[in-house]
Amino acid sequence: MKHSSTESARIAEQGTVLRCQVGSGVHGITVDDQDDRDEMGVCVEPPEYVIGLRSFEQYVYRPRPEGSGPGELDLTVYSLRKWMRLALDGNPAVLLPLFVPEHEIVQITDLGRELREAAGRIVSRRVGHRFLGYLCAQRDSLLGRRGGRHTNRPELVEMHGFDTKFAYHMVRLGVQGAELMETGRLTLPMPEPRATWLRELRLGKHSLDEALDAAAGLEDRLTRLLCTSELPEAPQREWADAWLVEAHQRHWRTRGAVPAVGG
Repeated sequence: MKHSSTESARIAEQGTVLRCQVGSGVHGITVDDQDDRDEMGVCVEPPEYVIGLRSFEQYVYRPRPEGSGPGELDLTVYSLRKWMRLALDGNPAVLLPLFVPEHEIVQITDLGRELREAAGRIVSRRVGHRFLGYLCAQRDSLLGRRGGRHTNRPELVEMHGFDTKFAYHMVRLGVQGAELMETGRLTLPMPEPRATWLRELRLGKHSLDEALDAAAGLEDRLTRLLCTSELPEAPQREWADAWLVEAHQRHWRTRGAVPAVGG
């Protein structure tokens, strides 16, 4: 059963347990007058969207259908269940709310705090596979290897000879994937000197060959870490399943949506 964007917005707003800045801003790699403000949220759906026929996976807000411009808000709010599925699988983007500094948090509840405290249960060696896959995909798009298509920023290609933003994301994914595999955490914003180097790459101050060399080294490092990382082979799915059930019940009870279990 489909629902309107207004209804999706209501579900996201009323159920949000965690919302924070993500994207270049939280990485510390912003470029003046080029970046929008990316935010990500996680919300608990009403019970009828979990145990009934309706469904809700995410709500996306952009000021215009074609997207957001410099300084404008670009917001995605995932259902808690979808977010957890993606996070357990090591999705690079959805893991960021676990590690953003507190001052980048827009909204948080007790459930949101519990989620951030559970990073060690969620992160596993799967992040290495996912970061490595995204790094290679960015490189293939950068070089036009994916279906013969190049990236979609011709203005950057005209100015610098290649899409510097795609190149930046390629290298960033390698850096952060390696840090996660080595420490189980992400440092945000990205520390120096890497942050300055990546910002310079975005501005076209490093060549395509330099970016590809950096990516190749990080690819090798990630590949080794798939075998040597001290992270567990898989996340704690049984914990996640039990926590999701309890979290939904607790959230609904506080809002009078359902009676307590056994009540």
